[in-house]
Amino acid sequence: MDLALLVNPAARGGRTLRLLAPLVRRLRQGGAEVSVIVGDGPADALERACTAVAERPDALVAFGGDGLVHLAVQAVAGTDVPLGIVPAGTGNDFAAALGLTGRDPVEAILRGRSRTLDAARVGPDEWFASVVCCGFDSRVNERANGLTWPPGMARYLFAAAGELRSFRPIPFRITLDDRMIEQEAMMVAVGNTRSYGAGMRICPTAAPDDGLLDVTILGAVGKGAFVRAFPSVYRGGHGAHPAVTMLRARAVTLEAPGVVAYADGERIGPLPLTCAVSPGALRVLI
Repeated sequence: MDLALLVNPAARGGRTLRLLAPLVRRLRQGGAEVSVIVGDGPADALERACTAVAERPDALVAFGGDGLVHLAVQAVAGTDVPLGIVPAGTGNDFAAALGLTGRDPVEAILRGRSRTLDAARVGPDEWFASVVCCGFDSRVNERANGLTWPPGMARYLFAAAGELRSFRPIPFRITLDDRMIEQEAMMVAVGNTRSYGAGMRICPTAAPDDGLLDVTILGAVGKGAFVRAFPSVYRGGHGAHPAVTMLRARAVTLEAPGVVAYADGERIGPLPLTCAVSPGALRVLI
C-alpha cells in the first residue's frame, strides 16, 4: 500500500508525536510505503494533504483526533481516495461511530477494506463528517478557545460554567428541506454521526450512510432544568425530554443572531449556514 500519513503534532499536547515512529514502523513492516505529512499550521497541512491525494495514494491516514479527521475529510471527500484513521486525539467521535476505537487501527488500514459513507457540506465549501453545533455548545467552544488554562477537557468544563451564568435562549429559524421552524432554543445540532465532544450522543440515531442528517433541537428551558438534563446526552437519553425535538432532513439551514457554528469541533463561522448531505461522498477504511 502507498499511504500518506497526516499527523497533528499538537494532538494530546504533543504526546501523540512520540507514537509516530512506532506507528510508521508497524505500517512499513506490514508492507506499506508511508509518506508523513506535517503542516506548519492547518492551512499548510490541508494544502499538503490535497497535494498528496491528487497523487492518488491507496489512503490518506489521519493520525489524531476529530479536528485532524475534519481536515483530512476536506482533502478526500468527493474523491475515490479512502480515509484511514488512527484515533489519537482528545475527542475521537468519528472513529468511535465507525467502531474504530478500542481496536488495532493498523490492522484495519493494512487490510484495506473500505466502507462508503455520507459526508455533508456546511456553507459553500466546507465538509463535515460528524456534527455541526450552534448555540450553548458552540459558545462554550468560543469561550474555551480563548482560554489558556486549565488544560484539556477541563478547559471546556470551566468554559461551560462561565457561559451558563450569562446564557439566554436564542431565537432560531431552522429550515429542514421544505419545512420551517421558528423557536427559541438552547442549542441546535445537525449530525451525520451520533456524537461530539468526546462522547456526547447529541444525535443518538444518526447513521452516516442513510442519506439524511439528524437534527436535535433543545428548546428553551431554565438553567436548572438544562443542567439536570444535560448529562443524559452521554447515553443519548435526552430525546425523552419534552423540550427536545429530533428530526431528519437532507438539507438544513440555520439562522440565529450572534451565533457561530462549529463542525467536528472546528470553528466554521457565523450563521446563517446551510448543511446539506452528500450521499456516498466518503470512503473510510474499516
